[in-house]
Amino acid sequence: MSGHETFDVVVVGGGPAGATAATDLARRGHTVLLLDKAGRIKPCGGAIPPRAIRDFEIPDSQIVAKVTAARMVAPSNKEVDMPIEDGYVGMVDRATFDEWLRERAAQSGAERRAGTFERIDRDSDGVALVRYQPKGGGEMVAVRAHAVIGADGARSEVARQTVPGADKVPYVFAYHEIINAPEPGTGTYDPRRCDVYYQGDVSPDFYGWVFPHGPTVSVGVGSAHKGFALRDATAILRKRAGLEGCEMIRHEGAPIPLHPLKRWDNGRDVLLAGDAAGVVAPASGEGIFYAMTGGRLAAEAVEQFLATGDARALATARKRFMKDHGRVFWILGLLQRFFYSNDKRRERFVSICQDKDVQKLTWEAYMNKELVRKKPAAHVKILFKDIAHLLGVVRP
Repeated sequence: MSGHETFDVVVVGGGPAGATAATDLARRGHTVLLLDKAGRIKPCGGAIPPRAIRDFEIPDSQIVAKVTAARMVAPSNKEVDMPIEDGYVGMVDRATFDEWLRERAAQSGAERRAGTFERIDRDSDGVALVRYQPKGGGEMVAVRAHAVIGADGARSEVARQTVPGADKVPYVFAYHEIINAPEPGTGTYDPRRCDVYYQGDVSPDFYGWVFPHGPTVSVGVGSAHKGFALRDATAILRKRAGLEGCEMIRHEGAPIPLHPLKRWDNGRDVLLAGDAAGVVAPASGEGIFYAMTGGRLAAEAVEQFLATGDARALATARKRFMKDHGRVFWILGLLQRFFYSNDKRRERFVSICQDKDVQKLTWEAYMNKELVRKKPAAHVKILFKDIAHLLGVVRP
């Protein structure tokens, strides 16, 4: 055995998944190294539901805006408002929110280091040797880890090196611009409403968004079509929303996975979480709540592994996640593949969103992150309405 520094867990990646896992494990008394590539900000609309605020103790100081409605915009420019009854969706800015999460992990006892993950080797006793390049250069560093959590985002290097099939996941490519917020009433902008554009020139297979962030706004688009000009589409969106004159503060782009990996662990001592595990909701692209949930489940699975030495414990993170959220992901995946395929179907999708029953059940499911089963009659009613829309019995 070498003389390298040893940690119970090395968490690679300091986004919502990695920072949550590091916080939970450190609070339980484990030695944790949180390794993060400093300076990276993920393109993200920044929406977090009330359940995330409750479950992960997110203080009001991190909420830069409180949204009380969404507006869906069809290819025909028809607008459908979906008000939230008795609640709100919190909005965060990832530049400050992620850093707050990392600092909370440090205050909980995790050690923070800035560096770039390179590879995992094995020490003479078989324990993982995590090698990384420190920020600013210098010699590569190696630390021992009894367990590794790979939370280093889409196209995770930890996943690519350790988990078979991790490189086979399809992606949506997202791009957004953070701009100075205009005065309320400029163009179609409302600081308490998220606008979602389902229009083929904005995105041929996903959507565009205008999400308020208090003093700023996130304007962006996503698409899985290679060669689709995301920046040009964002410029179209800004003009359409009346925001072309707003100053841009920064811009980011990154791939977003389309569905969860079939396996999240290497069967030995590595477990994936967040985008590295593919836990971004289809259709909506929502990732913060699911990343933090995945990070928490990863922490619990790793703690069980450390206590028992049984690597089968690592697989419980995915099993538990899919049990709670797999059905929602499956439904959203079907919705995205069908309704986002052309403008005619997008028009019908927005038309369906006019229905008050659809709105109520959609918000209840989103806010609480679970399917609403207590109103079977409403579900049957919605089913028949949806079929009527799909068959063209109801005109958009």
